[in-house]
Amino acid sequence: MSSTQDIDALIDMMAKLPGLGPRSARRAVLHLIRKRDLLLTPLADVMQTVATTARECLNCGNVGTADICDICTANKRANGEICVVEDVADLWAMERSGVFHGRYHVLGGTLSALDAIGPQELRIPRLVDRVATEDITEVILALNATIDGQTTAHYIADQLEGKVQLSSLAQGVPIGGELDYLDDGTIIAAMRARKAL
Repeated sequence: MSSTQDIDALIDMMAKLPGLGPRSARRAVLHLIRKRDLLLTPLADVMQTVATTARECLNCGNVGTADICDICTANKRANGEICVVEDVADLWAMERSGVFHGRYHVLGGTLSALDAIGPQELRIPRLVDRVATEDITEVILALNATIDGQTTAHYIADQLEGKVQLSSLAQGVPIGGELDYLDDGTIIAAMRARKAL
């Protein structure tokens, strides 16, 4: 048995994280080991806590520690607007910008015929239910400006046509751009200049 087996296993796990390859993972693990008391032990404790308490909001798909997230339970956010995003990272990007004050709906991906992802694999039926049962006046489609994102936006627009006002983000979001990588100013400009579908 290798004396570095556990360390190698940690490096392998870290290398699976987005943005980290094997070399970056090695550097990160070495840094954590050097700062064991300050970083490694607290990180392990927090990761254990999050592993047992994190859950997906049953209403919108956000991540939190309760069955219904803080955004969905906030009365001041019940203003009739739902912003539809691809994933939780996009929701967090919108929140970071501070430009949207309604509620969200996380799809969990986009439609993709190549990957066999249809409406039932996403949270599109739940969105249609929310529009039918909640007091929704506008659905803002804040999907990534990719082919799959635009295909998904068109599908949702077809499903909700005549049921609610629809709009989408406008200028500021480049074609092929992803919300999580945009700066706050770009998100704010895109949200303010959204257009009706």
